[in-house]
Amino acid sequence: MVDHSHKPKYDLEERTLCFARDVVAFVNSLPRTTSNIEIGRQLIRAAGSVGANYIEANEALGKKDFLMRIKIARKESKEGRYWLYLVTCDEASRATQARLVQESTELMLIFSAILRKSMGRL
Repeated sequence: MVDHSHKPKYDLEERTLCFARDVVAFVNSLPRTTSNIEIGRQLIRAAGSVGANYIEANEALGKKDFLMRIKIARKESKEGRYWLYLVTCDEASRATQARLVQESTELMLIFSAILRKSMGRL
């Protein structure tokens, strides 16, 4: 048995990766309409960008770079939520859509809190 007690319970890199993976699975389950194909592309880009920018923030060269990457991650979370509202899904997928909207909202709020705390330390 592997001991995970030394790992933090809250890993934002892992959470953003799971969000991106869940979005990809959701988009792949959507009806193949012209609008869903285009919206799906935008949604996948935004969802993947959330985690990618968070990782970049953690490797930032300085405070200014860190803040910019966190702002982009927050912006992409908002954009992902927008695209999630626009996709057309069947009744069976609505619960997944709602869960992903909730997760994008929570990520946006987390990045906002990181920004507030970080800007207070300038």
